[in-house]
Amino acid sequence: MILRATAKINLALDVVRKREDGYHEVRMIMQMIGMYDRLEIDAVSGKPGISLSTNLPFIPTDQGNLVYRAADLLMQDAGVTDGVRISLEKFIPVAAGLAGGSSDAAQTLIGINQLFRLGYSREKLMALGKKIGADVPYCVMQGTALAEGIGEILTPLPGMPACSILICKPNISVSTKMVYENLHANSLTEHPDVDGMTEAIKNGDLDGITGRLDNVLETVTVREFPIIETIKQKMKAMGAENAIMSGSGPTVFGIFKNEKTAEACRDALRQEMPSARTFLTWPQNAKNVPDLRD
Repeated sequence: MILRATAKINLALDVVRKREDGYHEVRMIMQMIGMYDRLEIDAVSGKPGISLSTNLPFIPTDQGNLVYRAADLLMQDAGVTDGVRISLEKFIPVAAGLAGGSSDAAQTLIGINQLFRLGYSREKLMALGKKIGADVPYCVMQGTALAEGIGEILTPLPGMPACSILICKPNISVSTKMVYENLHANSLTEHPDVDGMTEAIKNGDLDGITGRLDNVLETVTVREFPIIETIKQKMKAMGAENAIMSGSGPTVFGIFKNEKTAEACRDALRQEMPSARTFLTWPQNAKNVPDLRD
């Protein structure tokens, strides 16, 4: 069985407050895009256990990998006695704010459910996914959604209008833990217009969406890594309707109405920042466009 684990971006990311239990309450608009990791999952009859391999040597292949944890969780919950062999081909950049690991885990839950004919509903898989990570339930659901709570309260939204989305991840790593620890959530005075973004999506209003792109985590990450702002400004100068950081960063995405303009910006960024990973994609739910990975 072969599955695609698609990446996500945050069209809006607001942190409402830091809760007494230490978690942060958020309101986010999540959007899947057409870049993906590839998972191949096979049953191993009569031989219990999980065998995981990847194409990148620095990625763990044990409980340190969300794929392994997802497989272990579901198989134990369902009482599966056979084993499973999983091959993970990573394309989504690691620690990039694109939920690659969470999406890999979500597709593992979906794949094992299908492979062993477990009959779990999507809602039950989402509930299990919450035990693995806050983004996993959304990655099971996919599409476009409003996420609230710590990210687990999900409201599906209509698909985002077709457009070109340019992704650029500079050659730096950002710790999500560091970002949230340095975010003064309870003293933020400006917040993204999540409600307005939601209405724009419902109305299929691309201008209303791009005009409201916002991410409060930039107040931490951009200060620490100015290259993020440099990429944003480059995209906007070359025709992006708007550009922001996704998640806790460091990936930046720009939304373009014209594919040729987006291609020109992609080529310019690749020339100026050869160490960055830059590629062009589209909203996953946009119709009649290919899911290109590069």
